Amino acid sequence: MEYLGKHYILELYECNSEICNDVEGLKEIMLEAVQRAKATLVKSYFHQFSPYGISGTIVIAESHFNVHTWPEHRFMAIDLFTCGDSLQPDAAKDYLIEATGAKRHDYQVLNRGSLK
Repeated sequence: MEYLGKHYILELYECNSEICNDVEGLKEIMLEAVQRAKATLVKSYFHQFSPYGISGTIVIAESHFNVHTWPEHRFMAIDLFTCGDSLQPDAAKDYLIEATGAKRHDYQVLNRGSLK
């Protein structure tokens, strides 16, 4: 069966809490993940919440990367949606686990938009 895209969901636990609340540092990490996935950057937007937490979206030509953090729980929710099979999402996943200091993670891949 053919699909229009894939949705990669990465949950990172026991992350470095400082990274979870450093908007510029997290933006750099996410942009590096985009490069490692061989994605084409279009635009990014990151927002720092008060008293803590970050949400960020990176639009790529192939779709998007999103991140949401909960520093008080040392948790990050990251998703990558992509059209086509040209990207390397596992390279981004491996980098994100290492760069955030996550001690454990969950990773799921969902097919989206079945073409029957």
